[in-house]
Formats: sequence, C-alpha cells, structure tokens
Amino acid sequence: MNSLVQRRILPWRSPSSSARSFSSTPLLCLIQPVSSLPDRVSPSYIQRPSNNLLSLQWPSPPRNILITKKKRTPGITSSLIEYVTHLSSTYPSINIILEPTSAAEIHAHLPFPVYTYDEPARTSVPAHLSDKTDLVCTLGGDGTILRASSLFSHAATVPPILSFAMGTIGFLGEWKFKEYKRAFREVYMSGASDAYANLSFPSPSLTSTPPTSPSDPLDKPLSYADIRGMSMGSNRTARILLRNRLKVGVFGPDGIRINTTSHPGDTYALNEVIVHRGSSPHLKIIDVFVGGRFLTEAVADGMIISSPTGSTAYSLSSGGSIVHPLVPSLLLTPICPRSLSFRPLVLPAETPITLRLGAKNRGREVEVSIDGKRISEGIGVGMEVRVLGEEVKSETGEWRGGVPSIVRGVEGLEEREEDHWVGGLNALLKFNYPFGDQDGER
Repeated sequence: MNSLVQRRILPWRSPSSSARSFSSTPLLCLIQPVSSLPDRVSPSYIQRPSNNLLSLQWPSPPRNILITKKKRTPGITSSLIEYVTHLSSTYPSINIILEPTSAAEIHAHLPFPVYTYDEPARTSVPAHLSDKTDLVCTLGGDGTILRASSLFSHAATVPPILSFAMGTIGFLGEWKFKEYKRAFREVYMSGASDAYANLSFPSPSLTSTPPTSPSDPLDKPLSYADIRGMSMGSNRTARILLRNRLKVGVFGPDGIRINTTSHPGDTYALNEVIVHRGSSPHLKIIDVFVGGRFLTEAVADGMIISSPTGSTAYSLSSGGSIVHPLVPSLLLTPICPRSLSFRPLVLPAETPITLRLGAKNRGREVEVSIDGKRISEGIGVGMEVRVLGEEVKSETGEWRGGVPSIVRGVEGLEEREEDHWVGGLNALLKFNYPFGDQDGER
C-alpha cells in the first residue's frame, strides 16, 4: 500500500456501535482500503421490447460506488464533495470509492470514511477494484470515462457507468451535473420493487452528514417505506447502452505477451489500439492480416484499430468512418498512409486483425498505446498486435461484457426511444453544418 494511504488508515468504529464516546473531538476522516468492502453486486441487463437499449435491474441495491473525476479542475473538485456528501446523507448504506489522488484531496472535508486503492503499474489495474465496485460515476469529459473504463481493462465485466458531462468533450457523457440527484436515484431504484422488499436500511446516525438541502425531497434519507413508495417498477428501469470493447494482445518478437504484467490474457479497450511511429521520423511498414490472411503491407505513420465507440475519436480524425455504437464491428484506419488507395475498412467484430512490424522498416521500433495509455515503446521487428471484438451476448442469450453506459432519458417520456448518438453528431460534431449564413446571402 502506498505511504499516503497507509498514513491515513486508522481504526474506525461505526456510529451505530454500542460503545458511546463523550469526546468533543471532531470525527476523524479516514481513507480505508477497498479490499475491506463487501463483494460486488452485479446487475442484470434485460432486452427492452420496444428498442435496442437494455434495462438495468439490480438483485439488491448497489453499495460500493466508484467516483472518478477530471484531474486538476477545482470546480469539479467542489462538485465531487457536494456529490459524495449527498450520497452519504441520502443513502446510508453506500460506500464511496475514490481514486487515490481524489481521496487524499478531499477526505479531510468529509465526516465519513472513503475507500481507495493502490496506484497500479502502467500495464496493470488496481487490485480488488473489479471485485468490489457495483457502480461507477464519472465527473468530467470523455477522457474521464476512458480512464474509468481502463480501471477494468482486464475484467470480463464492467460495472454500469453513470457519466456527468463536465469536461471539454462530452460525446460519451449523458447527464448534466445539476441532475445528479435524480440521475442517481433513477439508477439506484432501477428494477422491480421485489429486489428491495426484504431489506433493512440503517437509520441515519446523529453524526451523519446532514442533507445538502433539507427541503429537497431527493435529499431525504432512504428507508424501506421510501423504497416501497418510490420504486420505479419493472417498466421504468434505467436504460443501458452496451458499448462493445476490443480484446487486444500485444506480443514481442519472441512471442511473449507484453501488454500486461500482473493479469494473464488480453487487455480490453473501449476506444482503440494504436501502432504508431512515436518519435521516429520514418514511416512504418506494417503487415496487416485480416481473418488470418495477409491483406497488405501498409506504409504509414501508424495504424488504428477502433471500436464503434472509438470511431468518433482518433479514427475519425484520420479519415475513418463514423459507426453507430450498436453496430458490432472493428474499424481499421491508416494514419497518413503513403498510398492514396489505402482506404479505411469496417470489418465484422468477430474477424481477428493482426498488425505486424515488417522487416523492411528503416526505423526499427514502434510504440503501442491502448485507449491513450502507452503500453510499450521500442518494440522491434516482428512485434504483433492482435485484436478481436468482444462478445457481449452469451449462447444462452445473457448480456455480458462491454461497457454498460447509463443513458439519459427524457423526463416524462422515459419509454420513448431517443437516439443520443444522433444528438451527439448534431450538437458536438456539427454534422454536415453549412458554412456561413446561407439564408443571409440570398
């Protein structure tokens, strides 16, 4: 455990303990290890009969909430404090998990303990986090969502992600932060009321954090009566867009896997994997294999293999197609190719793609990055990147894998299908907008 967390972890007794303290000393703010939390609660995803989105259904209420935020942004830090204070006062059984830097930054402002983990190595993920996290909340832009997803890059399943758009680019972000009370309650209550029928909720302690706005009904601490009276029912569940990931294996010239140090198997990527020339001034010669067959010898600055979600990122800037996130596919896009005839390709998700650094390269090394995180550098001739689309539905019809993104509904029109991807094209990419005021020129 890193020294920062170790210095702050001290024994903590629940306010409900029978031992009573008469000390006037303020409550000690603590940072606890994530390994001490109860095991993860995994929800089910049910196919909605009227559209392509899924319904979120909890077997029991989520307890362990991981919150990530955009770094070095004071305004978002204050919003994080407001958010976790609301969750602690309104949902007494919830545990807050923060990234190590965020936990060190704000724990002194909170009258309750928070949980965190040790910073992992560059090619690894935090220990215990995937086994303990029920729900992920992000405060920031698309980069914050990618960073949250990368914390589960070696896990077969990712917890649902509730994202608040507070960054520069919000193509993946769904909710405005001012809606956080309604958004979280909608997720927390999602599913049939039977999931909550036999539960007992702890009574708020006298030492608990007071509600942020006592007059707001969404700040009232929950009890079973509240659950029973406010249950959304089986027809008003939170909506899930399941985003397919890539399964990526990076192998050195000797055939040894180099994309992970502590977890066997592939790395999962939400956006893309990139093979690029890095600081080398020379074009790279990359042999491309599709479905096990040689396709071409690409001469370019690099190659991008992206998921449909990543189609609006680096791939789009390199001339790649825009693909709807519900289309199971892989995108193969060259970066500044020498040949004008090399066009971007869209392939079935189950088609394996291999990129191999050819023997003809003048610059003998390349760099590989997965979702913006550099995996390695200085890999020589014979290095291979092998990519396959992730399967998100089992043979029995059960939805699994992917990144379950909680989609923002239209208040009062929850059952109406709304394609947020189309809205993102119009609002963020200004898709097919005309130049200038054409009406004024007539």
